Amino acid sequence: MNYLQPWNQRARRLCVLGVLGGLGFLVDPQLAFSQVSPSALSLQTSPTQVTLLGVHFQDARQGWIVGAGGMILHTEDGGFTWKVSPRRTNALLTAVTFADVMHGWIIGQNGTVLHTADGGKQWLPQVSGTNGSLYAADFLTAEQGWLVGSRGVILHTEDGGESWADQISGTTADLFGVHFVNAERGWAVGALGVILATTDGGKSWIAQTTNNLATFFDIVFTDNVAGWAVGTQGAMFQTLNGGQVWVDHTRPCGSPCIKPADLVKIQFSNALVGRIVGERGTILETQDAGFTWQEVEPINSETLYGLSNPHSSQGFAVGDHGTIIHILSTHSHP
Repeated sequence: MNYLQPWNQRARRLCVLGVLGGLGFLVDPQLAFSQVSPSALSLQTSPTQVTLLGVHFQDARQGWIVGAGGMILHTEDGGFTWKVSPRRTNALLTAVTFADVMHGWIIGQNGTVLHTADGGKQWLPQVSGTNGSLYAADFLTAEQGWLVGSRGVILHTEDGGESWADQISGTTADLFGVHFVNAERGWAVGALGVILATTDGGKSWIAQTTNNLATFFDIVFTDNVAGWAVGTQGAMFQTLNGGQVWVDHTRPCGSPCIKPADLVKIQFSNALVGRIVGERGTILETQDAGFTWQEVEPINSETLYGLSNPHSSQGFAVGDHGTIIHILSTHSHP
């Protein structure tokens, strides 16, 4: 039995209603569990075979991908064609993000930070102050952003990366994901079940409890209180109160038990529509804020590490052996 088969509907309904009821929410269960058709997947022609780890689309046409050996790819036509950008480093590049159309950052091993102020025409190095690996970045504006990485490092800039301040995370665990909803409120996740939260822009970080030692690879919030963390062996945790309580929604393993796929990246394009990608070509999506998740039939078995949703109706995923997948939803919300 596939561990991603939908849960028993009655148990699921009781679980969701119990969580929401405890938080003072009322939900119509008939609406909460509407089934939708999953998205269609198509492989895009990739100019490389290296592992691709990060992808970011500024809009439906302009996109960037980074990966092993300093690989940087760029498209201006929605991924129909990809061009290899001039190499700035041989380091493994782990993530790419843009604060707006012009200002972007690429991060990676050896404390690598590359910055563009002209929409990617030129990428210039910035001094991060660390020689460890950087795994995730989140920028609220062209000036204000955070980076997280190995050994619990959290870096913060208020001047677009001209200078980076080291924030005290209180952990030595590797941190793989970071997400801020505003200048004060943010979260970071990593190895050994670590979830950290801040309400003062990272001046202080406080550990939140999941009672689970899964490595969390990514975290996302759709507002100040509703969030998800995903990680190893299918780990999926949800909070509806800003992380005071994290509810375990990890899929059952099935019988015979086959190791559930690691879930590596999660993104929501709006409060309702979200996607998750991970090991063995796994792609999950929700159209109802995560009350139900559907598995999209994998296009291949390559592990996917990066995800970008420029619009609720479409997304892009990247992974091993130069894999670039276009996701086109058959159902979308505006």
